[in-house]
Amino acid sequence: MRPRRPLLEIFTLSFLDIISCAFGAIIMLVLLAKNGQEGEYFDLSVLSQLVSQLGQAEGAVSRLNQQVSESQAALQQARQQQASLEERRKQLEAELSAAKDKVQQLASTAQGLQSVLESRQRAATSSGDAKERDEEVGGIPVDSEYVIFIVDTSGSMKSIWGRVMQEMDNILSSHPKVRGFQIMNDMGDYLLSASAGGWRPDTPSSRKAMLSAMSGWNSNSNSSPVEGLEVALSTYARKTDKLAIYIFGDDYTGGSYDAVIETLNRLNTDKNSGKRLARVHAVGFLTNSRNAKFSTLMRAVTRQNRGSFLAMPL
Repeated sequence: MRPRRPLLEIFTLSFLDIISCAFGAIIMLVLLAKNGQEGEYFDLSVLSQLVSQLGQAEGAVSRLNQQVSESQAALQQARQQQASLEERRKQLEAELSAAKDKVQQLASTAQGLQSVLESRQRAATSSGDAKERDEEVGGIPVDSEYVIFIVDTSGSMKSIWGRVMQEMDNILSSHPKVRGFQIMNDMGDYLLSASAGGWRPDTPSSRKAMLSAMSGWNSNSNSSPVEGLEVALSTYARKTDKLAIYIFGDDYTGGSYDAVIETLNRLNTDKNSGKRLARVHAVGFLTNSRNAKFSTLMRAVTRQNRGSFLAMPL
């Protein structure tokens, strides 16, 4: 006999468990779907409102950007106006300073012209047919027996060199008696180095030779008489009686007057008596607007050193 197969039972416990779990899951999904609420963003009216609000926000941002751009432009314009006003202020200050300098120059020139007029009037009354020369000619004391010329040899002076030599010759001629003279530039360089430390006799031939040498004199100059004064005073002042120093120039390029004043106080003063050793005169050639500093300094120098300042307008 053939053995019987056992009957196949479909609805076993395991099958029922699986079916139960699946059914429970479906129920859970249904419950979850029912309990959830539909989003309001699926409402067309709400979406339209949001789009409208977005457009309004973009418009507001655009307006704000425009306002920012306008503010930046206004700020830039204000800065430019401020820079322009600052530039104008500096320009006005420069014009004011130039005007003050011009007034000072005009005052100095007027004073120089008045000095020249008074000097010429004096010369007219002091010279003439008198047998004895006055101690002053043209407002300048001429009682010295030794004369040193310290001459600015810069380019501006070279342009009037003929007038410079003429005035030098006039000064020598105005002294009643000159036993010796010397010429150097404002750097202390001698016109003729062979006579350095000594004197050239005031004879017609010697004067002619010196003036001839001056006509072709090429020498460096800094338009400041400090170095020339140091050489002249340290070499001649303490061993020469009745010494006169004449400073010829048209400009002073030094930053301060103190260097010139200090040099003179140190070298031109007798330590025992406190008196000045040499007379210091100055002749200023009024050629341009740079004369104010030279004139101011030379008036102080000559006043402190028993000398005179003569302004020569050209």
